[in-house]
Amino acid sequence: MRPWLTALAILVSLATPAAGDEPGALRAAAQGFYGVYETFHPSSGIPGDADRARYRPYVSPALDALLKQAGDAEARFARANKDSPPLVEGDLFSSLFEGATGVALGACSGDDRNGQCAVNLTYADPGDKPTSWTDTVYLVNTPLGWRVDDIGFGGSWAFGNKGKLSDTLRQVAGFP
Repeated sequence: MRPWLTALAILVSLATPAAGDEPGALRAAAQGFYGVYETFHPSSGIPGDADRARYRPYVSPALDALLKQAGDAEARFARANKDSPPLVEGDLFSSLFEGATGVALGACSGDDRNGQCAVNLTYADPGDKPTSWTDTVYLVNTPLGWRVDDIGFGGSWAFGNKGKLSDTLRQVAGFP
């Protein structure tokens, strides 16, 4: 085998988890994402360029592009509507407006291309009963390894994020 083909094969094998190791690789990617998330509490709205750069090692190129597009739309809206609140207020990455003060990964599953992990989240405000819920983080295996590609919101209260993160971002990015 030519040396450059051998090097390419080694790189591909390093970027792709071994068969049967998906749950561990998924868990590691999700933990990296939520490790960054926990440094932003309370988080509010769409992350700016500097904050998005901190998430970049843990999100898919598609999710990073959606965050950028939504951030650009938010900036256009703010310029056109000086006295209006932003298009997105509150925590973008969880079901609850206030965000989560506690994160615990649940079970992860997937194949060699796609996976998901349950994320058990809690918001604790001193003096109040904690609120707990489970969101789902969806991951995709990219050439750089596993990355968060979307979040499914699992909160059951009337107000809060519903559906998926990507749906919210596409709606915001569609602002003229």
